[in-house]
Amino acid sequence: MNSENRQCQNCKKDFTIEPDDFGFYEKIKVPAPTFCPGCRIQRRFAWRNERSLYKVKCENCKKDIFSGYPASSTFPIFCQECWFSDAWDPMQYGREYDFSKSFFAQFKELLNTVPRLSLYQIRCVNSPYSNIVRDAKDCYLSFSLVGGEEIFYSKNIDHSRQLFDCLNVSDSEQCSWNIYDANNFNVHYSLRVRSCLDSLFLFDCHNARNCFMSSNIRNGEFIFRNKQLRKDEYETEIKKIQTGSWIELEKLKEEFRELKMRVLHKYADIVKSANSTGDALANVKNAKACFEAYDLEDVRYGQRVVRLKDAMDVSNTGVGSELMYEYVSGGEGEQNLKFSLASYGAIHDSSYTGWCKSSSNLFGCLGIRDKQYCIFNRQYSKEAYEEFIPRIVKHMNDMPYDNRGCVYRYGEFFPTEMSPFPYNDSLAQEYFPLSKDEIISKGFVWREPDEKNPKIDIESGNLMDAIQEIPDDILQKTIGCAHGGKCLDQCTRAFRVVSRELEFYRTHHFPLPRLCPNCRHYERLRQKNPWKLWHRQCMCDPSASSGQATSYKNTVKHPHHESGQCPNEFETSYAPDRPEIVYCETCYQSEVV
Repeated sequence: MNSENRQCQNCKKDFTIEPDDFGFYEKIKVPAPTFCPGCRIQRRFAWRNERSLYKVKCENCKKDIFSGYPASSTFPIFCQECWFSDAWDPMQYGREYDFSKSFFAQFKELLNTVPRLSLYQIRCVNSPYSNIVRDAKDCYLSFSLVGGEEIFYSKNIDHSRQLFDCLNVSDSEQCSWNIYDANNFNVHYSLRVRSCLDSLFLFDCHNARNCFMSSNIRNGEFIFRNKQLRKDEYETEIKKIQTGSWIELEKLKEEFRELKMRVLHKYADIVKSANSTGDALANVKNAKACFEAYDLEDVRYGQRVVRLKDAMDVSNTGVGSELMYEYVSGGEGEQNLKFSLASYGAIHDSSYTGWCKSSSNLFGCLGIRDKQYCIFNRQYSKEAYEEFIPRIVKHMNDMPYDNRGCVYRYGEFFPTEMSPFPYNDSLAQEYFPLSKDEIISKGFVWREPDEKNPKIDIESGNLMDAIQEIPDDILQKTIGCAHGGKCLDQCTRAFRVVSRELEFYRTHHFPLPRLCPNCRHYERLRQKNPWKLWHRQCMCDPSASSGQATSYKNTVKHPHHESGQCPNEFETSYAPDRPEIVYCETCYQSEVV
């Protein structure tokens, strides 16, 4: 089968469906998509809220709890104990399929009535303010976490301990302000580092220890501002660095920003992988346009996915699953799951499900546990179920759901406007930000932000500069965020410091933050590359004069091209108009290794 160009029915832009894509659609018996990859991501992300938490009461036991859903939600919200108990039966909400209404209209009715778990947490201890986490202990305001202890203000964290303000970190300990980080200990304010120790302000470094403000290091020690020093020289210089001062730390952060602009950037951060495109990938094979993922095989268009095989259009999932399509949030040990979201594990051979667990052969179900052969939360025999499903699929095609020109037949994920989360609360707002007017004009749900007038005890600008000057009673103070609610980063206007956090800052000699957790999160987001690829040519050109092509001067001859610009081309998440110096794999390895 040949490639086929189509027009996205949502954004009206052209996109291409490759032969391998058609092969996957045929394998799982679904039609080709009518939305482009970007619009498919946006639609899935609208069904995932990570960071917006609300105070509500459990509808069953009336206990005060935190929830990812506002109290105004149409469905009941249950605490962990009640939702997973026998206090309610998902089957009591079952209903007959109505052939006079579209499938999605009926699904919306079910969605508005079935109780929902307040926060997505599995096997968690003392982490009431974290959402979409599993195997977490003593975590605070952290999100999308798989295995962690004492994780604070962080997101996309796996198997780590004692992290503060980190993004996309795995198997690390005692780190802060790191992005794209793996297997590190006591590393801070660094980007794209692996297997490093006792270091600060590193960019693109592997197996570095006792290094400061340096880049492109492999197997180095006692490197200070990219200069090799003796141990005693390094110790003398590092003592001069006053990271405990807010003023001095801001100067170091600016120096680091300038450093990143003049050093080499590999076209993509892909390690121990084969035949794959995307960024921030490790141990993957045959992955196409995947980002922030590891341990994959035969996966296309995946974001924040781990331990996944034979899947397409999947986000924030994996953990030993396979044969997944158009799925977002959670999942563990699942197979042949299509057009679904937020399962709690072990779902098989099902479509259009949400918040289900340990079940198989479900269609259009919500909250089902330990069942099989159910449609709209109603039980059927195996024979009746298998006879009924083709009729429903035909009905979905004959009577599609239509919203503002977007037609939803069988094969489409849930419409954005049906999401239980307001668009501006959802993950979509982080990656596909829209104004209030744009959200409303598209028919999506907009939530008016709550009026926030916290009583501020001390403005961040009035904090003592050095961490050693901060008194213990800061733990009882409400600090005003430096943005004052005037930014577009969901600023909370004020924040507090918790005891474990203050202890960490004092131990590692870092000043108190001046921004609230939300503003700090968006500050980190702006340092990562987009989930998008551009076709580009390597920027290496040893014959270019100063000021041309790049400002980087090669240190060795590259045997594959002795003069002129390198002919190698690649797919990269660095847009052509960005200032970074981007090299292909061969030129990069010639310079760095």
